[in-house]
Amino acid sequence: MAKSKVVFVCQNCGTQSPKWMGKCTSCGAWNSFQEEVIDSSVGKSTATVVSSATKPMMLSEIKTDNVTRIKTGIQELDQVVGGGIVPGSVILLGGEPGIGKSTLLLQVAVRLQKKVLYVSGEESPQQIYLRAQRLQMPTNTCYIYSETNVAAIIQEIKNFQPELVIIDSVQTLKHPDIDASPGSVSQIRETSNLLIELAKQSHIPMILIGHINKEGSIAGPKILEHMVDVVLQFEGDMQNVYRILRSNKNRFGSTAEIGIFEMIQSGLREVSNPSEIMLSGNPEKLSGVAIASVMEGIRPLMIEVQALVSTAAYGTPQRTVNGFDSKRLNMLLAVIEKRLGVKIYTKDVFINIAGGIRVQDPAIDLAVVAAILSSLFDFYIPSSYCFAGEVGLTGEIRTVSQLEKRVKESAKLGIQKIFVPRCDIPSKSDCAVIPCSRIDSTFREIFKKE
Repeated sequence: MAKSKVVFVCQNCGTQSPKWMGKCTSCGAWNSFQEEVIDSSVGKSTATVVSSATKPMMLSEIKTDNVTRIKTGIQELDQVVGGGIVPGSVILLGGEPGIGKSTLLLQVAVRLQKKVLYVSGEESPQQIYLRAQRLQMPTNTCYIYSETNVAAIIQEIKNFQPELVIIDSVQTLKHPDIDASPGSVSQIRETSNLLIELAKQSHIPMILIGHINKEGSIAGPKILEHMVDVVLQFEGDMQNVYRILRSNKNRFGSTAEIGIFEMIQSGLREVSNPSEIMLSGNPEKLSGVAIASVMEGIRPLMIEVQALVSTAAYGTPQRTVNGFDSKRLNMLLAVIEKRLGVKIYTKDVFINIAGGIRVQDPAIDLAVVAAILSSLFDFYIPSSYCFAGEVGLTGEIRTVSQLEKRVKESAKLGIQKIFVPRCDIPSKSDCAVIPCSRIDSTFREIFKKE
């Protein structure tokens, strides 16, 4: 007879305990332990030793056939995963609720023109059909299977033999031999392990949708991200139309690639040149606007930095940012105060990155300082000027990475002058490259009367 035992499992990190604890000793989470009944026969290996059919080989002796990647029909997605989906690979896609994960994969399923099985544990087939109709998608190129029992799903995959499997989502699956609710650590660990084994044995690629917790990481045990081949993160602000697809892990390509999408009425639209969309051009010649050249992965982007500096109405000045690090803003304001002699400690400062994109590239520093000074002195910066440079605490302008790509993208969009660190001047460019060493001399050049 199979024996069962009751354990308490932390739903944050998967730590097991024979008794309930208020705080997890591994991850420090409070009230995260839940009671689960584990069957000792589940996953138990036999004691019989089976001889392996494979033998150790020299690395030079290993032969591989030419692997043909599966093109999804969405170029931005193919670019992020390394040129297409590798047969037998498992991709984990995470993101905020309502960000567009199911919409993106439904578009993949209907555009692929292959035998695709879309397994949904969250929506009924009727709901998926209504979504496809609302987004004006063809409805005769994808098979929908509504099921949460992982044993039934595996059997259907073996019988159906699809060319791609989409699971929406891994947190809804359940193993019939595990007495725990779907989404628990034990259920996610066991069901995902069975699906990954099936993908490797049958060479059928799978895409798993994963929920995220309130901290922003994918819910469930961390081992899930180690087991899969590719981990994708779908990011974006619900109040804005732009979405960014990032690769946090990729065994078949670079993690520096990103994909940019725009959420419209007919679904997600690829944005091949986001710089043209994010730049308004400032036709009315208003102060407080500067153009920055930043890198998202290996892709150069031209974004608009907006600043508003006004007299503080109350005792404590406000420092409000959108899409930029607030601590870095305080550092830049201290540099302006110290190195330029500009009294700004009594002013309210507001910074906004147009388009709703959050920028991590330190090369945006120079544009932020330019926008702040432009708003403070009410001086218009021509929209044909661009900035790329990190500002140090001593007021020096430090080097940035991949400057040639930034300059080339600037010239493509009609930028006439780009201000860059002095040591990184490209040998040849189609726009005027202005070398800068310190912010005081740089902004005398920018704000001089022409």
